[in-house]
Amino acid sequence: MPSVLFVCVHNAGRSQMAAGWLTHLAGDRVEVRSAGSAPAGRINPVAVEAMREVGIDITDQQPKILTVDAVEASDVVITMGCGDACPIFPGKRYEDWKLDDLAGRGIDAVREIRDEIRARIDKLISELVPTD
Repeated sequence: MPSVLFVCVHNAGRSQMAAGWLTHLAGDRVEVRSAGSAPAGRINPVAVEAMREVGIDITDQQPKILTVDAVEASDVVITMGCGDACPIFPGKRYEDWKLDDLAGRGIDAVREIRDEIRARIDKLISELVPTD
C-alpha cells in the first residue's frame, strides 16, 4: 500500500485538507499522514468548515510536528510551503504543491483552495492506486 505524507508549515489547513480528501477518496488503499514544520495549536476552523461542506470531518485531527520517521515511512512527500524544513531522502517521490496559505482567509477563498486540493488528490490517486 502506498503511503503519502502532506507537509505544510502549521499542519492546520492545507495539509489537513489534503489528508482528509485522500483518506475520504482512497479509503484503505493509501496510508495517509500529515505534519508541519512549525505546527499550530489547532486546525484552522475555516478549513474544518470548508471540508464539512463536502461531507468530510477533520475535527478529530491535530497538528503534528514533522519528523524524520514520518518522511522515511512515506513513499510520497507532498510539501505545501514547508521551506527547508523538509528532510530529503533518496528514493522518495517529492512534490511541492503551490497553494495559498489559509491563514486569515475567509470561507470563499478557502473553498477555492479546497477544490484545487481535491483536483490534485484525484490525480494523485490515479497515479498511486491501480484501477481494478
